[in-house]
Amino acid sequence: QVRLVEFGGALVQPGDSLRLSCAASGFPFNTSVLRWSRQAPGNQRELVASISEDGTLTHYVNFVKGRFTISRDNVKNMVFLQMNSLSSEDTAVYYCNVRLGATGHWGQGTPVTVAS
Repeated sequence: QVRLVEFGGALVQPGDSLRLSCAASGFPFNTSVLRWSRQAPGNQRELVASISEDGTLTHYVNFVKGRFTISRDNVKNMVFLQMNSLSSEDTAVYYCNVRLGATGHWGQGTPVTVAS
């Protein structure tokens, strides 16, 4: 059974940094592309970043480029999202996800609130 468990979300102030983690199990982690997505209140879920199977290739959407860094640990089966220079626009529930064949799998999400 695929399981993705995100943690690390918190209430932070604008300009702060935060590191999200996601523990994965139940699928071939080392051969899977991993992604972080987010959903802000009233908005659709959107992709934030992705990372290749071996961690050498990463992709970021424009609004997080230069601020967020995705990484993974293929020994511990974990994926991370380092978020710097947070603003109120980054307030959302953050999800890690993986697509296996035609099926997307998601965790329960971890909430991030950026407010002064």
